[in-house]
Amino acid sequence: MENVYRNFYRNFYKRTNGFIPVAPFGQTVYPGDFFQIRNGQMIVLGNIFRKQVIEAHDVEIGYHHQLNPAGWNFSDGLSKPYSGRGSGLGPIAGEFEFSKQILAFAARGSFIFKASEPESVRILNWNDIQQTLIIRMTQTFYSFREVYIVTETATAAGWTLAIAGASQAELEIATDMENFGLVDLFGQQSSRTIQSRDIEFYQREELRKSSFFKAKKLVMREEKLENLVSDLMLEWQDHNEWARRFYAYNFHYDQHYRTGMGGISELNTMDLLPPNVLNPNTALLYFKWVDASLEEVEKLFSADGE
Repeated sequence: MENVYRNFYRNFYKRTNGFIPVAPFGQTVYPGDFFQIRNGQMIVLGNIFRKQVIEAHDVEIGYHHQLNPAGWNFSDGLSKPYSGRGSGLGPIAGEFEFSKQILAFAARGSFIFKASEPESVRILNWNDIQQTLIIRMTQTFYSFREVYIVTETATAAGWTLAIAGASQAELEIATDMENFGLVDLFGQQSSRTIQSRDIEFYQREELRKSSFFKAKKLVMREEKLENLVSDLMLEWQDHNEWARRFYAYNFHYDQHYRTGMGGISELNTMDLLPPNVLNPNTALLYFKWVDASLEEVEKLFSADGE
């Protein structure tokens, strides 16, 4: 995704207690969807219930879980240089009064987001199915080494988002509804945009689309990763000596050979396991689930999504 959305995604995760907007923004996901992140996008590959990886009678799903609305109204880099009332002349109704506000955005990526009546749908008995999922997602149904499973999705009765595409962007909004006074007009159903400048993204959604989620990520257990890395580093200690014996060429050999192990965390170390080490009986020894975090948010904006 384009970096202009990055500030919003980071703030969204922090302000909503761990929810992440779907990427591309405005798409939908459902509890049980599994996906990978590639080239800054979520690629949904299926759903564990639709694919019968987990049978319907083995899962408990909770509906209409109310979320704190205070955590779903926030902004960054926003000011309101003008709020006031004015009057106009309509061709039919004649003179009318309206309330108007100007929203100013300090920098590219500054934003304002407002949602009403947020609630979620979530898997209630994750602990009961997580081990079965490890075995079936890595061995019996699929052979994943990295995958995410959506455990909770959130919707709102309505939400509005504006993101600035440049510094000093502006959004001018107004409403002719009575009794608004000088309250915040952004996100109100009756408000209308009069004019805008340098606004990269503006959307109002009035349907309960599940465009926000929490997920679990499949990862290798730390102790197994540490053992594997230690074995690799030990093997590389005499790499120069091995190369000297093997190749019929007079290479220059540094005394302090650098193994390149500093970037081991960026590799899929599972690829280095010997054949047949992983099987349905050992999968639980090597894998576990962790919460999707800001690391996943950053992946949505990295060059290669990994």
